[in-house]
Amino acid sequence: MKIIVPNYILTPEKLLSGMAVAFDKTIKHIAPLDELKKLFNDAEIIELEKNSLLMPGFINAHVHLEFSANKTKLSYGDFINWLYSVIENRENLILDCNSKCIKKTIEDMLDAGITTLGAISSHGMDFEACVNAPQNVIYFNELIGSQASMADLLFNNFLLRLNESKTVTREGFYPAIAIHSPYSVHPILIKKAIEIANSENLKLTAHFLESNAEREWLDNSSGDFKDFFQKLLKQDSSVTNVDDFLNYFKNNNTLFTHVVKANEEELSTLKNGGHTIIHCPISNRLLGNGALNLKKIEELGIAWILATDGLSSNYKLDLFEEMKCALFMHSDIPLLDLAKKLILSATKNAAKALGLNTGEIEIGKNADMIVVDLECEPNEELAIHLILHRYNISKVYINGTLKKGS
Repeated sequence: MKIIVPNYILTPEKLLSGMAVAFDKTIKHIAPLDELKKLFNDAEIIELEKNSLLMPGFINAHVHLEFSANKTKLSYGDFINWLYSVIENRENLILDCNSKCIKKTIEDMLDAGITTLGAISSHGMDFEACVNAPQNVIYFNELIGSQASMADLLFNNFLLRLNESKTVTREGFYPAIAIHSPYSVHPILIKKAIEIANSENLKLTAHFLESNAEREWLDNSSGDFKDFFQKLLKQDSSVTNVDDFLNYFKNNNTLFTHVVKANEEELSTLKNGGHTIIHCPISNRLLGNGALNLKKIEELGIAWILATDGLSSNYKLDLFEEMKCALFMHSDIPLLDLAKKLILSATKNAAKALGLNTGEIEIGKNADMIVVDLECEPNEELAIHLILHRYNISKVYINGTLKKGS
């Protein structure tokens, strides 16, 4: 048992002061230090520095680790140009990012206060690093392939990776399933994967309506994707459409990533299905896809959370940086209101979407916590200042165990 004594504690409702937190794997009690000493007289006392803030660790629900070697090899500004550059450089990027490279990326996320990550794994190259990661990991085995002739081969490969992830027994590792996108996965494969997700209660995610190219291809089998699919896959038409794709997920609360090009009817379907949107603002900007209409998402009452995507479409896997960009991107939402929602989107709301017992400094929650060293006494605009100034993170606890700091 430990008792940590910060100057301030950030909860979803308010900022606490003069309180301490007793915890082991989970948070046992929140009260003044003298009261906790009486309740837990053998506990280790952890005194923190002046202006210390204890807050929940961040949850990065969507990150691709297998292309973490990228810095300048891929083309930005246009989705199709980026996609061709990924195909052209895929082998070198994968070869350049071995387990050591992925391990370093995971450590960088830990330094940024990320205590849980949703790893979208296309090839399993990140498996060993994720198994040994200090963070909680939702390991999304990704299914991809739109050609019916390749369906059995692709599905068997997917099953091998999924079954391997199910053998992991370490605390905080959760096997899960990712459907790459409606344009890149054949309906036969989608249905079979969803059956597994439903029968085994596995979390499910999918990229959805990220670009204009995807929108035009799904609607009319036209646009920039037509040449792409004809040239690379000898395919003249889309294997599905938006309505059919969404219908596959009607009985499964799914995390849909991007959703930049969805219309109001499709957004209403997401709302009615109890789905969640994963918003990746930096990735959307770098790939020329525009901005999610976050104000409309809010008006419709659709759940949304924030994530970084991978280093193939980002320059830094840091949710503070992601929140900062979102703060400026969505200028039609009041600043302080948006700042508070962004912090919730990467903590409490992300935990809820992933079905995890974390994301809050609250009794009974897992002790996934970070200590942020503020430079002065906080005020009512703390949420804005946290995002703008990227204060030092001196300690990181995951499931009650110190993973960074001393």
